[in-house]
Amino acid sequence: MYGCEAWTISEQTQKKLEATEMWFLRRMLRISWTAKKTNDTVLEEAHTTRLLISKIRKRQATFFGHVMRREKLETLVTTGMLEGKRSRGKQREKLIEGLADWLKAGKSLEAIEATKDRKKWRTMIANAVKQGT
Repeated sequence: MYGCEAWTISEQTQKKLEATEMWFLRRMLRISWTAKKTNDTVLEEAHTTRLLISKIRKRQATFFGHVMRREKLETLVTTGMLEGKRSRGKQREKLIEGLADWLKAGKSLEAIEATKDRKKWRTMIANAVKQGT
């Protein structure tokens, strides 16, 4: 998870991370791949929920809040508001768009404004972690 603060997590990446997490759980619980157990039963046996994605998103949100409060060059790079022409084709997903979806903030501008108030930002993160992904 080193450097996960700067990852953009698409649906495909999220599915891969969830599959890897399930593989880890099955290995730790010593459940054979030939055993006919669903992922839900494995999660019940482990007495846990899916943690990997929520931990990554929490780290991203805290890092994003830190960067946005500094208001330096990193802010422009993180939000993707740089001058110049956009490349052709489908545009890449930005970190702020993924965080805004996870935080259920609506638009990315609402999330950016929420970072100014540290207490409000922390409560938004805590609520999103409670609700899960």
